[in-house]
Amino acid sequence: MRNANIERNTKETQIRINLELDGSGKSSQEVELPFFAHMLDQIAKHGCFDIDLKATGDLEVDAHHTVEDIGITMGDAFNQALGDKKGITRYGHAYAPLDEALSRVVIDFSGRPGLLWDVNFTKQTINDFDLQLLREFFQGFTNKSLATIHIDNLKGENAHHQAETIFKAFALALKQSCSIDEQKLDQIPSTKGSL
Repeated sequence: MRNANIERNTKETQIRINLELDGSGKSSQEVELPFFAHMLDQIAKHGCFDIDLKATGDLEVDAHHTVEDIGITMGDAFNQALGDKKGITRYGHAYAPLDEALSRVVIDFSGRPGLLWDVNFTKQTINDFDLQLLREFFQGFTNKSLATIHIDNLKGENAHHQAETIFKAFALALKQSCSIDEQKLDQIPSTKGSL
């Protein structure tokens, strides 16, 4: 079973996540940020991961700590669930369209965290959600998952569509990179012999 149960408790946030990599796309969330919760649903649904997430935070300050710490906790969960990474495909890439918007995400579970983010939203907020915070989510995820991640929004006029294509492409690339390569079950996918 490739799964993880992670808790992160700070003075700013309390996050709990249960993750099953080989799931069916079930998402159960208690997150007080409706738009962001909608984006997180994309990861479970299109990645076929089962994600049970509960998050509370100092939203009276703003959403920054909550969004970033969800990324940190989720990245930690993926890193733990992948274990020694034997047999994983390691690399994943995907394009996802939504009407006029198109995004590309490329992932390498390299053991070397690095986020390259090329996204220019056409507006700054959706409802009260600050779209700049999406980069903070992915930075937190990148740092704790120990992955190299390139995220590019290639086209888009509607900011909701731009964001949703990013999360859908992320889910698809994540699914591919976490998948098991049946021909290399006992191998670490690196010429160095470790990741």
